Amino acid sequence: MSNSICKDNPISRIKRNHGLEHATLHVLGRKFPKTSFGGISTPLGFTIIGDVSTEDVAEAAIEALKRLRAGEADLAMHDNCGTNYAVIGAFVGMFAWLGTIGSDKKFSKKLERLPLVMLLAVIGFILARPLGPMVQKQLTTSGQPGALELEKVETSVRAGLHLHRVITRG
Repeated sequence: MSNSICKDNPISRIKRNHGLEHATLHVLGRKFPKTSFGGISTPLGFTIIGDVSTEDVAEAAIEALKRLRAGEADLAMHDNCGTNYAVIGAFVGMFAWLGTIGSDKKFSKKLERLPLVMLLAVIGFILARPLGPMVQKQLTTSGQPGALELEKVETSVRAGLHLHRVITRG
């Protein structure tokens, strides 16, 4: 089946690719502990950003897929996942906004509320920290790759960044 038409549920594909992306990042991080990596997933695959070879990414993705299939579903979770940051950002913003409700329009009056806004933002941060991984596990990733298969890895360099596009099918 060609990836140009994704017959599978695109949300399911994103979640499974996202889990495989994280697992690949874990494998790469262990092999290259001093290298920074990033990633982003789509229904058609995922992109790893990092200064390593195409072969390194391909080998890591193969190992990651094998390990997920062997039951290591926790590899699909990643501490630095954007989901965690999005949940925290939403809570911090919402709680900080609560501190502005009813404030006077004068800058000096708004400034008087700054300690309250900061306190509420910290409370939002504390409450959101455990929610990010829960949202990641339940909504944005999957440790069950199902029929997901690796098709190819393509590398390009843009603005000095090595972008490794991992194309999947299934």
